[in-house]
Amino acid sequence: MAVKTLNVNPTRMELSKLKARLTTARRGHKLLKDKRDELMRQFLDLVRENKTLREKVEKGINDANKSLIMARATMPSQVADAAFMCPKQEVTLDVSEKNVMSVEIPVYESKMRTSDPSDIYAYGLAYTSPELDDAVFELASVLPDMIRLAEVEKATQMMAVEIEKTRRRVNALEHVMIPQYQATIKMITMKLDEAERSSTARLMKVKDMMLEKQYGSKQQ
Repeated sequence: MAVKTLNVNPTRMELSKLKARLTTARRGHKLLKDKRDELMRQFLDLVRENKTLREKVEKGINDANKSLIMARATMPSQVADAAFMCPKQEVTLDVSEKNVMSVEIPVYESKMRTSDPSDIYAYGLAYTSPELDDAVFELASVLPDMIRLAEVEKATQMMAVEIEKTRRRVNALEHVMIPQYQATIKMITMKLDEAERSSTARLMKVKDMMLEKQYGSKQQ
């Protein structure tokens, strides 16, 4: 498929401008390719971490649900409901951002109200079943991984969008802009060479006519 040339005047000034643009486009193309490759590397690292975290979180939640079902089966429903009415622990989430290859990805940091591990139990252990304790412990243990999973999944989505944008820019430079600049530079160069040959031919013809006129005058 023939590459379309830009609609510019075939002058030496335009030729110089296009050569400068071509140099800039090639430099930008290389930088964008490097950015795309680095984004892809970090994206794949996040995807692998996401897979590991998701499997761990799903297993933790599944184990907690099993323990909770067993607790419900072995405890009166009123006691089980009352056990969760007044939680002792509280979790706050601080959200910040970090720049990764011009992508502002979120960073989540969780903080517990207290660092005492026993504060996860909002009930007296004497009146509840061990299965309920296990369910609460398993959910508390999986919480940091759940927060990290949310962070990784959001970062993965944002990086995927940036990778696609960068890929389109690389393709536009590689398959449209750079070939157009090259084709236009070639066209202008050919026209300037043709104009120079025509000018040289005219000068030679004028010179021949002047010489012929000069020698013709001497012979007379």
